[in-house]
This record gives sequence, structure tokens and C-alpha cells, in this order.
Amino acid sequence: MKQDMIKYLKVQSPAPDWFHAAMADAGQSRFVDVKDCAVHYLYWPSKRMAQGNLLLVHGGGGHAHWWSFLAPMLAKDLNVAALCLSGMGDSGSRSCYDSDIRVADMRGVISDAEFSGPTYVLGHSFGGFMASRFGQLYGNELTGIIIADSPIWAPQKREEDQKRRPRVGNKRYYSDFNEALKRFRLMPSQPCENEFLVEHIGRNSLKLVSKGWCWKWDGGAMGNHRFGEPFHEYLAAATCRKAFLYGERSKLMDEETLVFIKSLIGEDAPVIGIPEAHHHLMLDQPIAFVTALRGILASWYSEE
Repeated sequence: MKQDMIKYLKVQSPAPDWFHAAMADAGQSRFVDVKDCAVHYLYWPSKRMAQGNLLLVHGGGGHAHWWSFLAPMLAKDLNVAALCLSGMGDSGSRSCYDSDIRVADMRGVISDAEFSGPTYVLGHSFGGFMASRFGQLYGNELTGIIIADSPIWAPQKREEDQKRRPRVGNKRYYSDFNEALKRFRLMPSQPCENEFLVEHIGRNSLKLVSKGWCWKWDGGAMGNHRFGEPFHEYLAAATCRKAFLYGERSKLMDEETLVFIKSLIGEDAPVIGIPEAHHHLMLDQPIAFVTALRGILASWYSEE
């Protein structure tokens, strides 16, 4: 990382000791070429004998640092990688995007990180849609996928959402970093008491280009077309183990949605609600999120 950028990344809000410890364990910053695009990821090797490997996939417009405050805790007994999907974060851009190229991004990182043995993919929001596609196409390469608060709806509900969803794609540029940071908002909008985590995400969401400071995403990667594929079919057809985590206060989750998702992943698959968590559940309840994830993985370990 360029030294002149480091000063912009330090969180100013009061934060607990565990967060500072995580920031001190920043992971290895790596790039891998995937179909002529430089895909960025952060890597934390297991601190003791690894029980498996975990790939963390962010939501729409996100980046690897959505996970960098949790990954060190997970790397106690897992090799952990968190990628920036192409067109987002510190990865390069492409002329077009679909779920297949996202799966290529993920497989490229798994290969470059030299994961071997049990391998799990955890995707939040848009990342969960991509994990579903991975499980459908290459489920034989995975032990399991964990979907976190991804609104994988029935076709009619998805079409209705597409009509209501605001368009994203036009970038704004700011002359001042702090001015831009003040504009950072979680999408979809929600409250979050852990201001230090929201600030951490926001600071890592900006880059300096010739026109000024702007968000780290390519407009072509953010179009509503990215939700247009039959992701419910992908999830149902995934051939690896499946689990679902959700925020009990998430606006995107209701009883109808949860019943539908259970029908896709199977009645015996773990479905765990995180109390007092909204859509961005790992920001609202980070420790509970890690605990729930560890519980799922432990149950899968025992079945091996």
C-alpha cells in the first residue's frame, strides 16, 4: 500500500480492543490474474493446523475489507481469503460482468491461495448470490456454501424488486477525502451502533483518481442486471452443503422469504438468525456472527 494512503485508513471512532488487534493482523495483500483482470484479495494463513479453508465474498459495491476485522478471528484454525470481486474494491474492471465471471474470480483466488482440503465459501448479500452460482457450477470443489442475508426470492418477488430498486452507476468525485467519507452510507440503509466498523468500511471504500476521490466500484459492475439471473435455481441445484445466516431485524428477510430459502437449501440445512442484527449482520453483531459461523463449520467438520 502506498504510504500516502495509510493516513486515510486509520479509524478515528472509539473501538474495542479486539478491533485494534484485528487491524494489527492485516493479512497479506495479493493479486491474481483471472481472465485478463487483476483480482485483489487478502489472505490470512491459519495460525495453527488448518481444519479447512474459507473464502469470504462481499456484497455489491463492497471489497475485501468488509471482512478484514473478522478474518483474524476465523484464521485461528482456517486459511482465510477475502477477495474483491472484479469491478469492485481494489480489483481491476471488465467490459461486462455476470455470475460466471464472478465464479471465475473466486476460483482464481482459491487456486492462487493454494487451498486444499475442506473449502467453504461465505457470501454476504450480493456475494451470497455468487456463492450460489459457484455451488451450482462447481459444488464438487467445495465442502459447503454459507449465504448471509442474501434476498434470494421467488421469481415474482424478484421482478417486483427489480422495478423498485434504485439505479446505481454514475460516479461522483470529491476534492476532499473527509467530504467523501461523510457521504458513505450502508446500502440498503440501516442503523448500525458500531460506528467504528462503518467508518472502517467507508475509509476503505474510497480511492484517489485524477478527478478526485471516488468510490471503489466500476459503474458497469453495479447495474441492476446483476440480480436478473435465476439465483433461486442456482441455490437449489448447488451440490455441496448449504447454510443460511440472516439478521433477525433485516428488512430483506421475512417469513415468506425464509420459508422459500429453506425449500431451496433443504429442511436439514442450518438456518440461523442473528439477534439484533440488520442486513449487514457482521457489522451489527460481529462476535455473534463469528460464533454462528463457527458453529456451522463445526457441525460440518463432525460429519466428515
